[in-house]
Amino acid sequence: MLIEAAISMTLLSVLGLTLLKLSLNVTAPRQWTLQQSITDAYLTYEKAAAQRLPFEDLTGAQSLWPAQPNVSTSSIVLGKLPGGTPITGTVTRTRYADPNNLSGKGGTGTAVTNPAGMEVWRFQSVIRYNFGGRTYLKTRTVIRAQ
Repeated sequence: MLIEAAISMTLLSVLGLTLLKLSLNVTAPRQWTLQQSITDAYLTYEKAAAQRLPFEDLTGAQSLWPAQPNVSTSSIVLGKLPGGTPITGTVTRTRYADPNNLSGKGGTGTAVTNPAGMEVWRFQSVIRYNFGGRTYLKTRTVIRAQ
């Protein structure tokens, strides 16, 4: 009877460990989906900031998006996975002038090619983060004109 109980306990332990491993395999795709949702949400925040800030703040000297070739890099915590594991990364911001902007506004346009004096900029945010031993990049670009 003692041998039968020991065999039963061994089989139940093996079955329990197998079910635990299977349940962990099921949660891995959920963590991937959650991580994608968190990074997309942060990029939505970046896009909204570039769309709502006044044009003078976006193109000024203290802008979060410095003019190309300069870039602004910040370390960020995007969020946390279940269990408290943080998703950290870096956000890199820059802005590109449209080639038809007037020369004082970063372009090579003239009064003939740009008679209205339009000013067009591309504001780009790139997030770099690590997950599962791999590095991922996501980007959003907003085009603003004045």
